[in-house]
Amino acid sequence: MHLRCVIFDMDGTLTETNRLIFDSFNYIVKKYHGRTMPDHEITALFGPPEEGALVKIVGEDLLETAMAEYLEYYRKHHKTLARLVPGMKEVLDDVRQAGRIIALFTGKGIHTTTITLEECGIRDYFDAIVTGNDVQEHKPSAEGIRKIMEQFDLNRSEVLMVGDAVSDVKAAREAGIPIAAVLWDSYGKERVLNMKTDFVFHAVRDFREWLRKHMVGVSA
Repeated sequence: MHLRCVIFDMDGTLTETNRLIFDSFNYIVKKYHGRTMPDHEITALFGPPEEGALVKIVGEDLLETAMAEYLEYYRKHHKTLARLVPGMKEVLDDVRQAGRIIALFTGKGIHTTTITLEECGIRDYFDAIVTGNDVQEHKPSAEGIRKIMEQFDLNRSEVLMVGDAVSDVKAAREAGIPIAAVLWDSYGKERVLNMKTDFVFHAVRDFREWLRKHMVGVSA
């Protein structure tokens, strides 16, 4: 594999943000409906950015207000409920040191993506960022991957997708690029394990060691 570009997913891959996401949605559900939703009901809403999920919860008329409330809660509780996955900053350092293109392809909306990148201190690592607001067809569509490949004139053999979810695997398959499934914080771990993936990693240390071996220019 002649690797020129690594495309990372965000939630569950670079960051431990799943609890923050679930709690942020339940803050809205509790406020407007007086109840909470189990995690699996919230993940069933995933695909489009947060607006697409919230409209199903509060309706079109209340969407703007609920979105502002969601973002306020998300930002306020980020430090206590979310963090960068330990060891992933060093992975990003390795990729940058090797002179490879670092891209982000996330289903998150632009607002929560920006908050998390800033709170985790990794915004400046990325040569390209594609969020759920930047595509017409959301994950598991490969539109975001294709945008990145076109931007940097990349061939399929030169790109690696790194993600934790079924949608990441499907997007990589549609794009025809290899997928490294990383399962240290995956809410869909069992489903991903039942899929055909190219590489599977359960620990950041193992992923980092493997990636370093596939990038010329990273010294041991």
